[in-house]
Order: sequence, then structure tokens, then C-alpha cells
Amino acid sequence: MSQVEQLKRALLTKRERPSFSSDGAISTGSTLLNLACTDHTDFGFFKGGYYYLVGDSISGKTWLSLSCFAEACRNKAFKDYRLIFDDVEGGALMNTEYYFGKEVARRMEPPRMKGKEPVFSDTVESFYYNITDLLKEGHPFIYVLDSQDALGSVSAAKKFEEHRKASLKGGVVPGSYGDGKAKYHSENIRQVLAGLRRTKSILIIIGQTRDNLGMGFELKTRSGGKALRFYANIEIWTSVGGKIHKTVREKERTIGVRCLAEVKKNRVTGKIGKDRQVDIPIYYDLGIDDIGSMVDYLINEKHWKKGEGDKVYDAHDIMFEGSRNQIIGYIEREDLESKVKQTVAKVWKEIEEACIPNRKRRYE
Repeated sequence: MSQVEQLKRALLTKRERPSFSSDGAISTGSTLLNLACTDHTDFGFFKGGYYYLVGDSISGKTWLSLSCFAEACRNKAFKDYRLIFDDVEGGALMNTEYYFGKEVARRMEPPRMKGKEPVFSDTVESFYYNITDLLKEGHPFIYVLDSQDALGSVSAAKKFEEHRKASLKGGVVPGSYGDGKAKYHSENIRQVLAGLRRTKSILIIIGQTRDNLGMGFELKTRSGGKALRFYANIEIWTSVGGKIHKTVREKERTIGVRCLAEVKKNRVTGKIGKDRQVDIPIYYDLGIDDIGSMVDYLINEKHWKKGEGDKVYDAHDIMFEGSRNQIIGYIEREDLESKVKQTVAKVWKEIEEACIPNRKRRYE
């Protein structure tokens, strides 16, 4: 079947709309990021989808992806899902049980095993072999590739060997034409998408940002080719918005980072070019601070305004007045997280509606 015929068939095929319920989606672990992705507080990634997470170093990419495993373990609709963590970089050395729970530590597995040894993808080819084998089995899964930048390729290995042999002989070293990963992604990722929809599985690919040394206005770029972005249901870029500090023994200590997560592409809500950026605190000894991010949001959006005192805020929705940290403590003690989520959703909706042009629609 030609590519033109494949495209025609894809366009004529009726697709199911994502299910805005716990049966069809999981949380990203962040209420604000969920809203940026789907306009819902509890759902970020839907079954049958592919999500592309690109970011700077130590900006929270792995934390966000593993938080999806933790959310899946809390959701009964994902109780039979395999949690596949393809640790290509070998950099996720944190205590999985401590940060994400005993169930994640028990259920998380590599793409395949060789005897008792885990085997992770090392080339772009082996990644597609691994995920294709999983799709053929038909068992639903959540697959996190961390990261595609760390993958090699057969093409790059062959080119390296040519360079090595030519150098040993003192001859002319043949020129390099890239590692071939972009072409391989372009040829294969679209075939994976059909399998994800069929098995209702989820694929999260992590990518690293690079400084854009070429022409253009974007300061950051990434590798892997255009297909990784083109086929993604949602593309999220993360960066470090600053360090989180705490004064201990009269010295300022770094205890976390502020992850700025920007949704740059969104096929779920239909707001494809509608960028939304949220601020997510991530503590080294806690992980994602969802309550803290919601409190910051309501303060920054002037919903909770200053009360009596310089750093005191009137959290009128929960009938409490205090500093940021006092408000967070009160929410945790009184188990008011769901109430605060409702307030955040209300404010988010008000802002979104205020941004809509007051114009007559052309097509009704």
C-alpha cells in the first residue's frame, strides 16, 4: 500500500474521542499540567496516545514520566497495565519506592530480560523492536523511553567503524551524514501509533534540548527529526525556572527546582497552537509539590490576594489566612486538596474563557 493510500485510509477512519474519565486517562502527577494538557484537573495523558516530553537537564522530565507510573498504580483502570521504563541513559538512580511508592517499584520493568539481567534499548532500531514486540503481545502498557537522545543507531555504528578503519590505514576518513535516527523515526513511529490505539497503551518519549546554533528565533532545539513532534498527541517542553532554597543554620541551601512546563502542541483539546506554561515545584526529597503549585497559581493569578501582613494571603475559598507555607500546611492537615483543585479549575476556566475573542464564529 502506497503512502498516499495509507494517508487516505487514515483520514477516512473514524477515531474515538479521548475519554475524559479515569477509565480512559491518567494524571501527569500535576494538576496544573493536567489542565494545560486537557483542561481537566485529573487527566493529562489518554490511553492510546503518544506524548513527547522535551526538556533541559535536571528540569524534571524523568520525575514527570515516573509520576505517571505512580498515578497509574492509583487508578484501577490501569491495574493490569505493564509499566515499562526503558532507562537508556542509566541516569534514573533515585529510590523508586521512596518517591513513587511500593507498587511502582514492584511493577516497573525493563523492555525485556536476558536471564535475570534487564536489557534496555541501545539503538533506535532496538527501541522499535522492543515496543513492536510488546504491541504484538497485545497486553496494554505505559512505556517511557528515557531518552531518545541516548540511543545510538546501526547507521552511526557503521559510520564509526568506517572512520576507525580509514584512520588506522592513514587514509581519507569518509564524511559523516548523520546518525540516521531522524529517518528511522519517520519510517517507524507512525506504525507504532496504530498499535498504541489498538492496545490502548501509552508511549512517553523523553528528549533533551540543545542550543540552537543555527538561524531562527528559537534559542533551543532538539534532535530526532520532525516525526517525533509531528505524530505526538501532546508535546511538552520543560526548563528550570529557578532553584528552591531554604535557610538552614544561616546558610541558603538548594532543596529543589521549579519546573516550567510548556505545552507547545496539543491535539487533545484542539488548541494546537495555544501554548500554556505552568510552574511546578519539584523537591529533591519530596518530588512534585502539587499542592504548592496550586497555591502559587491562585496567589499569582490574584485569586488569593494579600491579607493583613506583608506575606499573608487570604485563602477565602478554604476560610484560612496565612503565609504560603501556612496555607499549604492547613490544606494538608484538613485534607482540602480536592477543594483547592476545584478552585484552581474554576480560575483556569475563567482565564481561558476571557482569552476567547468576542467574535462571531464563521462556521456553526
